[in-house]
Amino acid sequence: MSTHVVGDTVALTLRTLRHVVRSPDTIITTVLTPIALMLMFVYVLGGAISTGSKAYVNYMLPGILLITVASGVAYTAFRLFMDLKTGIFERFQSMPIARSGVLWAHVFTSLVANLISLVVVLGVALLMGFRTGAGVLPWLAVAGILFLFTLALTWLAVIPGLTASSVEGAGAFGYPLIFLPFISSAFVPTQTMPGPVRWFAEHQPVTSIVDTVRALFAQQPVGSSIWTALAWCAGVLVVAYVLAMVVYRRKIA
Repeated sequence: MSTHVVGDTVALTLRTLRHVVRSPDTIITTVLTPIALMLMFVYVLGGAISTGSKAYVNYMLPGILLITVASGVAYTAFRLFMDLKTGIFERFQSMPIARSGVLWAHVFTSLVANLISLVVVLGVALLMGFRTGAGVLPWLAVAGILFLFTLALTWLAVIPGLTASSVEGAGAFGYPLIFLPFISSAFVPTQTMPGPVRWFAEHQPVTSIVDTVRALFAQQPVGSSIWTALAWCAGVLVVAYVLAMVVYRRKIA
């Protein structure tokens, strides 16, 4: 990026972040769903689920973190849709502003907002008994995987944000993503699932990411799951970025 593009992107990101700060209910709503699920699974269903883990909250936290991200990126689609409908994009096009900066501002805002949400959910998990002896490097690895996952889903959210015909359509983007961890190893071992469901659970992206994060927290070997997780995140990111840029160029042409 040139200095001009970077400066414009920073200014536009600060603008979008101010909207988030002025509407803290966005982050509150984002974290309510994963926290409610965590409370329900740990205190209501956890006693009936055998995972071999000392504390069920340790087992299911990686899946809850992914649900937190999925909840957060839905607001990226919503914010983009609202900017389009209110004519902000057209107004910026008439100004000497880098066009790509408008889109990147929403992406960076999503990363910051999701970071805050993840910290809040992790704090609640600690109060509920989550413990890990993981050192600095495993924590950095977890942060890197969650960052890549968030970036990939954010660019995926850009597409419905630019193409949806209604607020409901833009917001509904996150529902399938929130549901996906339930058919994975996030809450129960995949070995307990019937054949076709087990096959799907073991070959979809969430399971490899959850297994990797869980192993890092538990100080266990990650095996090949980390490479599968990185491949899924990178693949989704590349495809989503290309499609989002194609849609964006058509919108501003």
